[in-house]
Amino acid sequence: MTTTLLGGLSPARFLRDVWHKRPLLIRNAVPGFTGLLSPGEMQQLACREDVESRLIQGSGTHWQLDHGPFKRSDFKRLPKTEWTLLVQSLNHILPEADALLARFDFIPHARLDDLMVSYAVPGGSVGPHFDSYDVFLLQGQGHRRWQISTQTDLTILDDEPLKILRRFKTEEEWLLGPGDMLYLPPHVAHYGVAEDACTTYSIGFRAPTTEELAHGFLMHLQDTLKPEGRYADPDLRLQTHPGEISRAMLAQIEGMIASIKWGRRDIAEFAGRYLSEPKPNVFFNTPDAPLTRAAFHKQASRHGVALDPKSRLLFAGGRFFINGEAFTPAADETAALKQLADQRRLAPPLPATLRERLYDWYEAGWLEIDAP
Repeated sequence: MTTTLLGGLSPARFLRDVWHKRPLLIRNAVPGFTGLLSPGEMQQLACREDVESRLIQGSGTHWQLDHGPFKRSDFKRLPKTEWTLLVQSLNHILPEADALLARFDFIPHARLDDLMVSYAVPGGSVGPHFDSYDVFLLQGQGHRRWQISTQTDLTILDDEPLKILRRFKTEEEWLLGPGDMLYLPPHVAHYGVAEDACTTYSIGFRAPTTEELAHGFLMHLQDTLKPEGRYADPDLRLQTHPGEISRAMLAQIEGMIASIKWGRRDIAEFAGRYLSEPKPNVFFNTPDAPLTRAAFHKQASRHGVALDPKSRLLFAGGRFFINGEAFTPAADETAALKQLADQRRLAPPLPATLRERLYDWYEAGWLEIDAP
């Protein structure tokens, strides 16, 4: 239940009193939770080229960061202490991880990022640091000691591969065991150290910078707007300095650029495309032997459909966005598509008008027949 996940708080109260405001320790947030995979399975994932992984070694002011894919021999050479293996986007790989992430759907899907897992041997850590986004830290196997601080000094060490805080002053400290969870709002400094071999599952959220959004929006305008007209100066006058950009020229250029306008509809179109766009390292696997349309419709009508874990389906008003593409569905498709966006699966019966669209998504690897 969500109230257990949030330490007895309802989602509405958590958002009102805690989210983006203060840290919260939740004991036994997921009863019986000991993790989703073993250290050996994590190492296997870290050896895959389609999986983003990192290996961090060190402590204090000396750190080493290596990016995957790794070889099995890389792990055999590691010491017994002070290293951490991180695997990103576990929800794209494991159905159980995708199901765990779905428990946090009291946060809009447009804000969800991914589920990262870290495995650390005793003393393993990524150092004292801060994140620019909200995060839930759910403990799997083993124990990790967390220290946090609301300090305003966020200066980081120079010439280090990680953003390690130069100074860290502990204000609160807890030892988390299996099923315990710590929520941290942005910019709360934290330092987690493994007491024994342990795993921690991080549920992170997207928080693009103003610069990133502005750049993305300008690129969107470049792709979508086609301003008319061309620079012209039929009343051109002789200039004293040919090398000078005249006031008249500047005024005309200013007027031409000022003619480029946008409104809330343009913002919504950009936001939908931008927030549903998969990360550059995300690729969809098309079916090796795709079902025929008839076979797909038959099975989908029997079992329903589910979005691929890597797919993002969002909507704003009557406009829908999937994996960076936008469309306006027919009125009788809207309710079913909203359900698919909210729940990421659609149970039968499926609207007949939606079948062709769903089959196209199935062929693209964006959607699959739901598990019986």
